[in-house]
Amino acid sequence: MPVTTEEPATPPAPGGGPARRLWHRISALVHELGKFGTVGAIAFAVDLLIYNALLLGYDLETLTAKTISTCLAATVAFTGNRFWTWRHRQRSGLGREYVRYFLLNTIGLGIGLTCLALSHYGLGSIWPVFTSPLADNISGQLVGTAMGTLFRFWSYRRFVFLVPVEDHPADLAGLPTPASPAAVSHPPPRVGNR
Repeated sequence: MPVTTEEPATPPAPGGGPARRLWHRISALVHELGKFGTVGAIAFAVDLLIYNALLLGYDLETLTAKTISTCLAATVAFTGNRFWTWRHRQRSGLGREYVRYFLLNTIGLGIGLTCLALSHYGLGSIWPVFTSPLADNISGQLVGTAMGTLFRFWSYRRFVFLVPVEDHPADLAGLPTPASPAAVSHPPPRVGNR
């Protein structure tokens, strides 16, 4: 009686065509966006609380308060993004990532401060209602943070938390890649003395 062996079932390799590759890229991006958004929400809460405490409790000037609160929130966000959002990505060293992160975060801060300054000092010189804490929160915390966040997500993925060229997009979603052991097809073992 002949002995037959079956190959273990392996999931299909993600290289099944352009539509399938696009689907895997989009799902990996959505997964990263979800984590980035969670970290961002926590950092936003830190930024909002510290900004309003400095603005209302310590009567600091609005741009100074926003700079301090954003720097502290950025430290919280860096920790969350490095060790959770993009933990699966290639590391280029903590110091190097930290410096790049804060250089790009400075640009993001500039975007937020520009929105706040245009509202508080530009529009506020015409309409005093734009110098109120409510107007500062809307322009700096909502509009400025939203615009800065779009820049940050793009720049962190591109310049801080890197993916090596040989990585396949499906690898980010936890699926086997053509080069991974789970996706490689092995011939059935030989049985007997053939």
